[in-house]
Amino acid sequence: MTTRRRADLWTLLVAVAVAVLCSWLVSSGEVGPRERAVFAWVNGWPEAVRWPLWAFQLLGVLGMPLLVGVVALALRRWRLLAGLVLLVPLKLLVHGEVVKALVQRERPGSTIPGAVLRDVPSAGIAYPSGHAVITAGIVVLLAPYVRRRWLVLLVALSLLNSVARVYLGGHAPLDVVGGAALGAALGAALNLVLGVPAGPRSGVDPSA
Repeated sequence: MTTRRRADLWTLLVAVAVAVLCSWLVSSGEVGPRERAVFAWVNGWPEAVRWPLWAFQLLGVLGMPLLVGVVALALRRWRLLAGLVLLVPLKLLVHGEVVKALVQRERPGSTIPGAVLRDVPSAGIAYPSGHAVITAGIVVLLAPYVRRRWLVLLVALSLLNSVARVYLGGHAPLDVVGGAALGAALGAALNLVLGVPAGPRSGVDPSA
């Protein structure tokens, strides 16, 4: 038995509002002084955290929804599997073809003097962060299926992914905030369209 959760509707509305706000804030292409200060603080963390954070950024690669989808397939979570698979082309369309065409802000290597770049491009459109889109989308898609303690862990991993992108010099803070909002909106929209299991959260019951 499936349902459409009010939580997903609210997530969609709030996430769209945050994404629109972030898009407006970065529409000039500039990085403001407060955002630059946050970037400098995170980007200036010691090299000792470089490789752990580099590993966390891999959670946002384009193939990650399909990898998580393998688990959904094994557990026969068909709607979750469909949502994870659909997240990939939706990300490419909305993030790559729509938002980046409307809002163009370059990477920190071009917009923030003195930015430390750690194996990331120095140029190209940075807003919104595709890594943040992917991780936030996965978290929202998984939210109806996992217990609260696991959801907290997933949110923490998504945040670490976004922090890693700033530390590595690939994105300014609003790039990842806007990307996370966009990803959350996509995940919530997919949950509303596909439906989610009714009843208590459970990641192991294949019958829903």
